[in-house]
Amino acid sequence: QLVESGGGLVQPGGSLRLSCVASGFSLNYYTIGWFRQAPGKEREGVSCISSNGGRTDYADSVKGRFTISRDNAKNTVYLQMNSLTPEDTAVYYCAASTYCLSNIDQRTYYSWGQGTQVTVSS
Repeated sequence: QLVESGGGLVQPGGSLRLSCVASGFSLNYYTIGWFRQAPGKEREGVSCISSNGGRTDYADSVKGRFTISRDNAKNTVYLQMNSLTPEDTAVYYCAASTYCLSNIDQRTYYSWGQGTQVTVSS
């Protein structure tokens, strides 16, 4: 199982760093993706990173603002989120997959965490 943390309330223009930690298995062999679901909207792919960190991809809505990274020694994947806007408000989830592809399709991901709430508001 994956466990997300790091969410919270932040003002527009602020930053947060989310963490995704594996419980009971090693993340080292998996692509990890971040997803988000805003109230009343479908869950969407935000970013993914390949097992060795050599490939990353981002949704157009977060390119240039979010950065995904991983520390396999700590069994953790991070999502650094900068220049946050109210439109980034959502529950953020991480999940595992085999490949990091540009469409970040949630149907190819598994071992979902419970999510962490991110609220961007003044």
